[in-house]
Amino acid sequence: MAGPWLKYRGHLENISNNMLIGAENAETGETNSVEHLESGDFGAVPEVAARYRDAGIGWVVIGDENYGEGSSREHAALEPRFLGGRAVVTRSFARIHETNLKKQGMLPLTFADPADYDKITGRDRVDIVGLADLAPGKQVTMVVHPADESEAFEVQLNQTFNEEQIEWFKAGSALNSMKSKMA
Repeated sequence: MAGPWLKYRGHLENISNNMLIGAENAETGETNSVEHLESGDFGAVPEVAARYRDAGIGWVVIGDENYGEGSSREHAALEPRFLGGRAVVTRSFARIHETNLKKQGMLPLTFADPADYDKITGRDRVDIVGLADLAPGKQVTMVVHPADESEAFEVQLNQTFNEEQIEWFKAGSALNSMKSKMA
């Protein structure tokens, strides 16, 4: 979603204050409200994300269908990277947005079983494992550590990276990859 935020194009810190502010918290039904798991308080999505980033804590977006639809897509991919995000795990992506996330060194991943989306809460913690072995067509495993301290479980995720895009991920972005090839 861009709207009035377009006036900040080119100023990543300001534009990032727009990240996911129109998203509804699936558990609370509130818009632009997410719990900071370290402190337990709720705040605006960009503010909580920045607090995680500043504390050196990576975070993941868990999204539903057609993630990225209608967004100012370049900024929608830059914002989570700038704010310390590592991956976006969804049931499906808007086509172009998935590639834009890859260009930013993010992991756009989809649930192999879309019903797994409903097994994860906003208080759970996740680990995405096996990334050293990331290869075209190979599924990725996400380990979910439930907030209620019940037993962790694994969720299989699909990815659509090709060899070049894997290099983007390893380098941190497509630009970083190109820079390293020119050096």
